[in-house]
Amino acid sequence: MEMAISFHHSSFKAPSINPIPKYPFPTQLSGLSLSLLSSFNSKTTCLKLRSRNLIQPVKCSVSEAAQIAIEKRSHLKRRSDIRNIAIVAHVDHGKTTLVDAMLRQSKVFRDNQFIQERVMDSNDLERERGITILSKNTSITYKDTKINIIDTPGHSDFGGEVERILNMVEGVLLVVDSVEGPMPQTRFVLKKALEFGLAVVVVVNKIDRPSARPDFVINSTFELFIELNATDEQCDFQAIYASGIKGKAGLAPDNLAEDLGPLFESIIRCIPGPHIDKDGALQMLATNIEYDEHKGRIAIGRLHAGVLQKGMEVRVCTSEDSCRFGRISELFVYEKFSRTPAERVEAGDICAVCGIEDIQIGETIADKAFGKPLPAIKVEEPTVKMAFSINTSPFVGREGKYVTSRNLRDRLYRELERNLAMRVEDGETADTFIVSGRGTLHITILIENMRREGYEFMVGPPKVINKKVDDKLLEPYEIATVEVPEEHMGAVVELLGRRRGQMIDMQGVGSEGTTFLKYKIPTRGLLGLRNAILTASRGTAILNTIFDSYGPWAGDIVTRDLGSLVAFEDGSSTSYALASSQERGQMFISPGVEVYKGQIVGIHQRPGDLSLNICKKKAATNVRSNKEQTVVLDTPLDYSLDDCIEYIQEDELVEVTPSSIRMCKNPKFAAAKKSR
Repeated sequence: MEMAISFHHSSFKAPSINPIPKYPFPTQLSGLSLSLLSSFNSKTTCLKLRSRNLIQPVKCSVSEAAQIAIEKRSHLKRRSDIRNIAIVAHVDHGKTTLVDAMLRQSKVFRDNQFIQERVMDSNDLERERGITILSKNTSITYKDTKINIIDTPGHSDFGGEVERILNMVEGVLLVVDSVEGPMPQTRFVLKKALEFGLAVVVVVNKIDRPSARPDFVINSTFELFIELNATDEQCDFQAIYASGIKGKAGLAPDNLAEDLGPLFESIIRCIPGPHIDKDGALQMLATNIEYDEHKGRIAIGRLHAGVLQKGMEVRVCTSEDSCRFGRISELFVYEKFSRTPAERVEAGDICAVCGIEDIQIGETIADKAFGKPLPAIKVEEPTVKMAFSINTSPFVGREGKYVTSRNLRDRLYRELERNLAMRVEDGETADTFIVSGRGTLHITILIENMRREGYEFMVGPPKVINKKVDDKLLEPYEIATVEVPEEHMGAVVELLGRRRGQMIDMQGVGSEGTTFLKYKIPTRGLLGLRNAILTASRGTAILNTIFDSYGPWAGDIVTRDLGSLVAFEDGSSTSYALASSQERGQMFISPGVEVYKGQIVGIHQRPGDLSLNICKKKAATNVRSNKEQTVVLDTPLDYSLDDCIEYIQEDELVEVTPSSIRMCKNPKFAAAKKSR
């Protein structure tokens, strides 16, 4: 059999080989056969086969997978000049860095233009924490094909962002670390992509790491496809090996091109263009909302059918019965790294629409006369809730701009407009609100944004959202994975066991002497776990979690063994008082800090709370006969917002202001104790 393949402006003669089975298990592939099969998986690659056996060309199966969902709609046409893709992965697997390289190589920026790292992480909070929180759009042009790229968050707490973004695309780049392999969030995003019937291209990133193990990663990813009940065609995915930070990619781990050419070629070849009804009635689903001071609310989404024009009158539908009318004042498409004004947008492209002030995520912009709504966006339910209330401490109003319950209510309900995975409801009192989210990080990011906007309020401890089914109490369980050096493994295993964790898997990872632990654990057991694991492993462990399912109540869990040190009176802390107080435990404050009665100033070294007078001054009598002693104070603990929320218990609160984060005892609990 003679064979010639043209790929990326190159051709070569392959030796005679036996017919390749249609869907081989990846472990059977090695060297040449792997790269050949990767090249064969194509509808558009120039492929010539001459053989007595008349073997059919192996098609790029991911294209077939994406077509399953649209077989019944044969009147739709495929648009070949556009590709809409989302980049999905577990946190820290290199999505945003890979997008940086794609933007650089497609000449989005000038040669002399300064480009900062992780250019898609434009939010201050994203840059500080080094994570993606909000999904963002950009586009590049490769060989006359426009590729709309959406960078998505990697944390499971922001899974709601990923779920709705998948409505806008036909395919995903599933980025997997070359050492870690598929992680909990990889499973979540892949499951959603397969449910949507999207094309999947697997990118094994960070292939230049010293302990990279690409064969293991491909096999693990294949097994994950099988576990998620993928079809045979979906399991035959295209694999690309890349180093996002170096901007290189290739079809084999030891043979990378000098650029990302093979990755771009695979996107064009294996991810289908959007299937559209060009002459049909206008339909566009609002998948994301942005706000601009001058333009107002901007709805972002993909145009499913028809043509959208500037100045056009449209119908905005929530359901068949609930519709209103509006007018498109401005229209934008994504060109390179910015929004570009457009007069008209054809079906299949991703665009931004201005002029409809009250539009919400999940609503459909439709034809004024014949428009019908598209199916609404559904996201999974939240699992953790926290109580927000107005600030009642003696320091209220000193630092914040917005302190009333009305300010707090307006801001929380405004968050619901773009944060679909969050819920807000009124609490027991008029100044309390219950905020529910995917996890503590999901709610903590909201708290951090609010304090930067000038809000001042108090937050209670996180609680899990339980369910009752057939009179049985069910609680949420999560899959937790921990990477920890072998010498600290015993302490981590003991810690997880105390919190009702059940070990599922344990294996060695790479060549660094690291052990990979996989547990199923109640969400209650995860509250405060991150700090405890870092302490037990001396800062070397990496913890990742993702929601799994609801299961039977696991029993009581003790998440904190030690009590708190509480300020005895209002005043300013002194070195003299702190010197004796630090013998009782670890302090949170240094000398000269204003405190109030009931404020938590440290961690007690024993169970139970202890009141301390940290404002006591040294008596000024007989000064000359007493030589002044040098006071040596320990460095106080510096707790961040996340640390404080993990630390507090049922009868404690976190006071959040633009300049400070304090912890205090809840006065309602203290009053209840006195009344008893």
